[in-house]
Amino acid sequence: MELELKLEKYEGPLALLLHLIEKNKVSITDIPIVQITDQYMAYIDAMSSGKMEVMSEFIEMAATLLAIKAKMLLPRSKPDAEEEVDPRQELMEQLLEYKKYKAISEKLREYSQSAAKNVFKPPTIPEEILNYTPPVDPEAILANLDFERLYQAFQMVMKRREDKIDPIRAGFSEIPREVVSLEDKMRAIRALRGQGQVSFFELLAQESSWPAMIVAFLAILELMKSGEIRVEQGRLFEDIIILFCPENK
Repeated sequence: MELELKLEKYEGPLALLLHLIEKNKVSITDIPIVQITDQYMAYIDAMSSGKMEVMSEFIEMAATLLAIKAKMLLPRSKPDAEEEVDPRQELMEQLLEYKKYKAISEKLREYSQSAAKNVFKPPTIPEEILNYTPPVDPEAILANLDFERLYQAFQMVMKRREDKIDPIRAGFSEIPREVVSLEDKMRAIRALRGQGQVSFFELLAQESSWPAMIVAFLAILELMKSGEIRVEQGRLFEDIIILFCPENK
């Protein structure tokens, strides 16, 4: 199938690949790699020279496509041999992920355009809000961590607790509702200042119930917001360390 390519600007190599796949009306999970690679290379040849860092992304993807194409053209192993991994697998996963975020982006753009049609009264903002300075720098309290990874760590602790619950014994008796105060939990964490630092996982794991764990997590966020603590993580999936910031005197 021949495809007429227009020299449009694409956000990146994945955007171009997705465009080619949709134009060819084929599934991402069954990419005709030889055909798509040839069309991709035709576009690269027709591209005018631009910024080197932009061009390098497209060229790097071209090299990946050519490598996959070469593997696909190689003779297949015998039927009784161990099942081989599809060389297109990683590329398919990247494209599916890109397509998902692209759909979300387009939906947000629709909302933005819809909101732009509305007329709003100019806000009257108090002087103290206009001159407001955040009490703490988010980058300082999160160090090399972000809120998404912190929340993922919280979910991991919750999952560990869920795995430890015996579903048979849990049905024998009703667990009384525990009243947990956010202020009390914040005070309890502040009381650990003398230790210098605290393990995020251990702090949550010692809670006796899910509500208590949730309140403890919210207390950590509040203390981060007020600049009393910050968090660090050496590598992904390692424990998160809660560090106490110097007290303002």
